[in-house]
Amino acid sequence: MAFVLIQHLSSDHAGALAELLRPVTRMTVVPVSDGMVVEANVVYVVPPDKDVSIHHGMLSLAPAFERHGMRLPIDAFFRSLAEDRQQDAIGVVLSGLEADGVAGLGAIRERAGLALIQDPAGAQSDGIPRVVIAAGGVDIVARPEDMPALIAAYLKHPIRARPGDAAAEALIQGKLDEIITLLRRHGGNDYSLYKRTVLIRRIERRIALNQIANLADYQTYLLGNPHELDLLSRELLIGVTAFFRDPEVWEELERTTIPEILARRSDGAAVRAWVPGCSTGEEAYSLAILFREAMERSKSADRVKVLIYASDLDHEAVILARKGCYSGAIAATMSPERLAQFFVEDDGKYHVCKKIRNMVVFAHHNIIVDTPFSKLDFISCRNLLIYFNDALRAKLMPIFSYALNSGGTLLLGGSESAGPPASLFAPVGGAAHLFRRLDPPAPEVKPHPGATPGRSDETASMPPRAVVLDSFATLTDQLIQQTYAPPAVLISGSGDLLYISGQIGPYLEPAAGKVNLNIHAMARGALRTVLPGLIRRAQQQGGTIRGEDVEIKINGTMQVVAVTVQLIDSPESLRDRLLVVFQNVVRPESAAKGPVMAALARNGHAWELLEARDALLVMREEMRSSVNELTSSNEDLQSANEELMTAKEEVQAMNEELQAILVERQAKIDSLISAQNDTENLLNCMDVATIFLDGGMHLRRYTPSATKLFKLMPADVGRPLSDMVSVLDYPHLVDDVEAVLGSETFKEREADARDGQRYRVRISPYRTKDNSIDGVVITFANIRNLEASATMYRH
Repeated sequence: MAFVLIQHLSSDHAGALAELLRPVTRMTVVPVSDGMVVEANVVYVVPPDKDVSIHHGMLSLAPAFERHGMRLPIDAFFRSLAEDRQQDAIGVVLSGLEADGVAGLGAIRERAGLALIQDPAGAQSDGIPRVVIAAGGVDIVARPEDMPALIAAYLKHPIRARPGDAAAEALIQGKLDEIITLLRRHGGNDYSLYKRTVLIRRIERRIALNQIANLADYQTYLLGNPHELDLLSRELLIGVTAFFRDPEVWEELERTTIPEILARRSDGAAVRAWVPGCSTGEEAYSLAILFREAMERSKSADRVKVLIYASDLDHEAVILARKGCYSGAIAATMSPERLAQFFVEDDGKYHVCKKIRNMVVFAHHNIIVDTPFSKLDFISCRNLLIYFNDALRAKLMPIFSYALNSGGTLLLGGSESAGPPASLFAPVGGAAHLFRRLDPPAPEVKPHPGATPGRSDETASMPPRAVVLDSFATLTDQLIQQTYAPPAVLISGSGDLLYISGQIGPYLEPAAGKVNLNIHAMARGALRTVLPGLIRRAQQQGGTIRGEDVEIKINGTMQVVAVTVQLIDSPESLRDRLLVVFQNVVRPESAAKGPVMAALARNGHAWELLEARDALLVMREEMRSSVNELTSSNEDLQSANEELMTAKEEVQAMNEELQAILVERQAKIDSLISAQNDTENLLNCMDVATIFLDGGMHLRRYTPSATKLFKLMPADVGRPLSDMVSVLDYPHLVDDVEAVLGSETFKEREADARDGQRYRVRISPYRTKDNSIDGVVITFANIRNLEASATMYRH
């Protein structure tokens, strides 16, 4: 094992860490130089003015780099370490106040490495340890002196000591389905469609972290430990995200994709996006910020609404995302201007502002089984498909295609692909891994080979589809005119009319109900029984098939009609189409009646068969209409479901706001109760009789000492002053109170009591916080003892 030590120091700080470490360790301690190959049992000390990264086991130095005014050398190294060493990477963060190291630990855990952090109780600065622990972004919390033994035990665990052991992997494969079943029963999440290698690596990691001997013992441990099932499930969800992760991707979206989406929207139209696997919401909010900035630049914020659906399988992650509260570490991921515009800082944390929060709807959603969101313009599904097996990835691509509007955009991770079928998405190109949704392919109709080379420039500039249709119509007319003169139709293999020549009204008529241009539905009379067999024979045998003459009613009279069906072999653009030709047959009256009547006699139930066929066609149309209605209803229900989810989110947001208000109100109530208690205790401790009157001179409150001067009881609160009986010789008390209420100045007098005591009475206005008068306060201070003392002093 090798060690790389990085201090979060100023670039101009003179580093002396190597000299300090050499006397206290038997390992070799060296300053890092560019291109140095990492060796075991060596301590590498990074100079304070350099950033370091590792690639293929080689250390590379670069000048210190600041992003948005912050330098994060630990994060930069941890990311490269995670990429280079994968599950063998180990990150240790000791005390600190800066955000450096938080995101890097997340990258190490994403690659199944080990993340350790110092116990905040013994940290000199516990800011970062507490943030990381609260976010659940660490594997081991320990004192620095305990970490070596913990790391060694993890690395020496038998399940890690035999990487690629066939017997061990076979044992895990045998137990894997049982563990998947345990997880599904515990939390409802099905991991059977995850990559087996991902599942095995994560389970082995939990076994080593818990220092359990083998998989069988770990399965037993899971059976009796629901908390470990929770931790394993969270481990498999791999919820690692950050604001504007991979900056080049977001720059591409900001420069091209988002302006294009907004440009396609008219006034009042809504842009809809979906971020499946949103984790704690950073990517969804990043997307909302880009949309908001683009709308403000294009001055479309008032006419275009953007709604971003963000979903995840992790309940806890969705709850955190809804709160929209993040640590100070996010300051390193965006510019100070963007941070000030879209976040509110409070006690070292950043809260997403309301205009961004209202653009995002978070929901717990299982992308595998739940109904997808629909009518979307953009989907961002980055670094999620890499954890799924091939079958699930192939299933998700049609789901994304269904969810997106025509021309919608799909964003995937750098190592992910839209995959087959290629007819669903086409790569867009650029720095981001973007794909454009393709419309379902239409039947291919190739232009006539002889027409393409000789077309004029004017024809070449016309829309391709117009050229194809003109060629199609021209070729059909030429074929019919060259081969037949009678009325004819060109049909597809299923019977749909593609082209009509001549007057076909006597033979075909539109069916009642919904428009259906199919020859089987439009055929008149006995033609309905003849045409299906002729068409089927022509498709099977090829060439031209002529059927028996049939008699149908034309303009009120019976007419014998000959029907011919030809399967077209050339030209290429008409291949496999069928040409159906109708020709009236003129016969002598006697000859005409014989065969026709004989045919009708042989088919005594022909008309019942026709009626049954009509009923079947009507039923088919009704079923097709029902399917369409069900499809429409399903779309309506999906839209209603999305609206309900939006409403639910809004209600939850309102509930959170109300709870916050309730907490504030309760705090104020507690403060008022405390102040009231303080006031009552103060008044009770003072041996000065005091009464409080409101603006109408009604009793509001009194102290216990006041009962010696007035006959007061709790029931007297609210009584007027004039009704209260006093032992004082003070007949003008009511008048003086009125004078004070009117003049808003205090008044002071002396009055004798019947028991011989003398009191100084002070009447003062009762002023509220806004300096208005809301009554009076009257105090009665016993001055008899004071006068006696003064007399003695004079003598």
